[in-house]
Amino acid sequence: MSFYIATAVLAYLLGSIPFGYILVRAFRGQDIRDSGSGNIGATNVARSSPALGALTLLLDAVKGLLAVTAGSLLAASAGRAAGTPPPLYAFAALAAVCAVVGHMFPVWLKFRGGKGVATSVGVFLALAPKTLLLALALFVALVAAFRYVSLGSILAAAAFPLLAYALHDYHSFPAILAAMCAIAALIVIKHRENIRRLLAGTENRLVLKRTRV
Repeated sequence: MSFYIATAVLAYLLGSIPFGYILVRAFRGQDIRDSGSGNIGATNVARSSPALGALTLLLDAVKGLLAVTAGSLLAASAGRAAGTPPPLYAFAALAAVCAVVGHMFPVWLKFRGGKGVATSVGVFLALAPKTLLLALALFVALVAAFRYVSLGSILAAAAFPLLAYALHDYHSFPAILAAMCAIAALIVIKHRENIRRLLAGTENRLVLKRTRV
């Protein structure tokens, strides 16, 4: 049990690193929460600096990937301690969910975080890379067609568990599929204000300004 607790805490702490906030504060001397949507994620950062937005996207994805990797390493440790094969997928599933929760509700920013999309890309890269490629293609197609990042994020996230199930890209392990469903639900819930604006026709379309870092 202690290994599961360690996995949850470590994954949460990795996920809670607010790269968007840190980068904008360091390079522009601003609090990203005071501009745009107030979100610390890559989309809002990109509104003020596309370069910092791209870097935020990369770092948020990497922390998700590292969280699942750390969970796998702790699974190996748990297996050695118990003298049995490591419960790899159980630890990976737990780490995936906790990393996304950490990004959405970081303790460092009074639990006011991002919407979890980029961090989910990192965890899904570790868990289901084939499905991730399809989901990213869906996201790009939707954003290109409608120029709503939120719409692409919501629909790609909602489709992810279904695509993984159809492709058998969840290692035939129910905990992995459950983690995918939980992450997808969290992303949709965090986009509830975007959903309201989409329905009202007031959601902002994607427009990137060419600015210096």
